[in-house]
Amino acid sequence: MNAGQLPRWVDFGLIPLLNLTAAFLVSGLVVLIIGENPIEVVQVLLWGALGFGEGVGFTLFYATNFIFTGLAVAVAFHAGLFNIGGEGQAYIGGLGVAFACLALDQVVPWWVTMPFAIVGAALAGAAWAFIPAWLQATRGSHIVITTIMFNFIAASLMVYLLVNVIGEAGSMQPETRTFEDGGRLPFLNDFIPFADFGTAPVNLSLVLGLIACFGVWLLIWRTRLGYEIRSFGANPTAAVYAGISPVRTIVVTMLISGGLAGMMAMNEIMGSQHRLLIEFVTGYGFVGIAVALMGRAHPIGIVLAAVLFGMLYQGGAELSFEIPTITRDMIVVIQGLVILFAGALEHMFRPALVQFFTMRRLNAAQTG
Repeated sequence: MNAGQLPRWVDFGLIPLLNLTAAFLVSGLVVLIIGENPIEVVQVLLWGALGFGEGVGFTLFYATNFIFTGLAVAVAFHAGLFNIGGEGQAYIGGLGVAFACLALDQVVPWWVTMPFAIVGAALAGAAWAFIPAWLQATRGSHIVITTIMFNFIAASLMVYLLVNVIGEAGSMQPETRTFEDGGRLPFLNDFIPFADFGTAPVNLSLVLGLIACFGVWLLIWRTRLGYEIRSFGANPTAAVYAGISPVRTIVVTMLISGGLAGMMAMNEIMGSQHRLLIEFVTGYGFVGIAVALMGRAHPIGIVLAAVLFGMLYQGGAELSFEIPTITRDMIVVIQGLVILFAGALEHMFRPALVQFFTMRRLNAAQTG
């Protein structure tokens, strides 16, 4: 281990834990300022997220969305790309899911519709990521600027399509018709007899998300393409010198990233809402950035971070109900602090830890 490097357990375990602890300590101070007991707030939040079956179900439902968007950001990270267009890519992925369900839900069972919906979601999300990727690879347009602009374009396109093209005839709501049984994923309650998730819409998309985690692990750490992606992200100049095509790497990586983001729509459209509607993404794409940062762009870390944010979402909803002074906006503040410490202030504790472990290695070398 070179000077300046940290043990893996510190880099992937201790630093995220310190960041999370700092975020919750600052959140506790905010809770004290408004006159509430931070310990009571934590107890209510944990109980709302994990204390009963329905709460656990909603926590896992939200976590499923964050797994897909976190994986999308993580894959781009490994190539040195900052894809913040997961919001728009998931939005357009909803079109792929909806088209498959609208075409097949009345003629085939759900398990026939599901593969077409998965492919449709992935292709639609990848297609929406293609233009920013191509512009970055060939014209030098910064991927951050183009992907965030495409988020707004996706939202406007969705409004136009739902109002003028694919909206339900005779309805004033900007949404498609409700899918029949052939366009609905079963809930996990139907597959796990001993589970009681109540009315929570946690569904087979959770299993799909875990499979996607394993697939990303295989891709990044066990394939030649993954090695090229990591090499390009670590040192683009050396990667080009070694014969790795920057255009191919950028485009392929962003297509994979966009496809993963698009698959998030499976959970919301086919698994929960059972129709395509406005604003079904509701910020999941942006939270995926924090999930990838906190999870160190590794599938296992992403799953853990996704569950954490799922707990914040579900526990926060219960908290705002049980303690009215803790409003939903307050929960957003807590989520924002977690994102701040996990992202912008990620290096707050790192220099001191690097110095500490460097001194330990030097002392061990001298005594050895």
